[in-house]
Amino acid sequence: MTYTVIDLFCGGGGFSRGFSMEGFKVILGIDNDYYCVKTFSSNFPKAIALLKDVREVDRRLILEYVGDEPDVLIGGSPCEPFTSVNPNRAKEPIERLYIDELGQLTLHFIRLIDELRPKIFILENVPELTDEPLGSIIRREIERTGYEVFFNFLKAEDYGVASIRHRVFISNIKIIPEKVKEKATVWDAIKDLPVPGSNSIPNHDYVSISEKKLKKISKLKWNEALYRFKGAKGIYRNYIRLHPYKPAPTVMGCSRFVHPFENRLLTVREQARIMSFPDDHIFHGPKDAQFNQVGEAVPPLLARAIAQVVKKYLKSL
Repeated sequence: MTYTVIDLFCGGGGFSRGFSMEGFKVILGIDNDYYCVKTFSSNFPKAIALLKDVREVDRRLILEYVGDEPDVLIGGSPCEPFTSVNPNRAKEPIERLYIDELGQLTLHFIRLIDELRPKIFILENVPELTDEPLGSIIRREIERTGYEVFFNFLKAEDYGVASIRHRVFISNIKIIPEKVKEKATVWDAIKDLPVPGSNSIPNHDYVSISEKKLKKISKLKWNEALYRFKGAKGIYRNYIRLHPYKPAPTVMGCSRFVHPFENRLLTVREQARIMSFPDDHIFHGPKDAQFNQVGEAVPPLLARAIAQVVKKYLKSL
């Protein structure tokens, strides 16, 4: 049996890619970013890609496009209102969810859970979304729809992704995928790629950088960073020269990494490899848009591990 999936806040399609790899039928992706929708459409040609704000989406509209409720509803609502990396997040946690316009989108995901009544829902976000009092609020809002609630904290590096990434997956089932035996490293992910610009691999072009920055990055050793910036909590780094034999730090939309052995920035494809995207997953738009799609995605191998758990559950119904 083939199970259907709708992806809200679909971005570049990392979450959907993992489910597709596990045999699920992705039928609809929704995002309000033009380049994300273009990327999703090109990678899932049999699915409907809808350029729409989720606040303007309801059950009636979705059923007009797909005809029936999905088996699985997935999505990664914007994390900017909640992440400690954002120095401008609201000081009061409740304001991050109810006042911040991006934070409110998490509530719209919950609304669509109630309207669509999927067998399984999975909402991805940063762990700070479950910090109190937000965790209790999210639990209460979902329980009002009649579903159980589980906070599943997963580390992407435990499932074959060559990058450290800790996220919460809020669902109506427990999600405990089987972990890989050995963690993937940066060099495992990118060592067999050809020279950038060879045109044999999509999204694998040199990233321009000024001579001044080039001189500075040439002096960086493994795990050293060119820039530091202040978040809501702590100091964060960018333009890090990656250690080849360890997983990369967390990939974000703003992340730019320095190649372990060469004095240049990683290409979009190299960054996508670190996030476990296959080479036939093509990203559209300007380079910054492509980097954002990669950095804001659920890594496909992590998504596939989750999909395996979901499939086993659905088969047991």
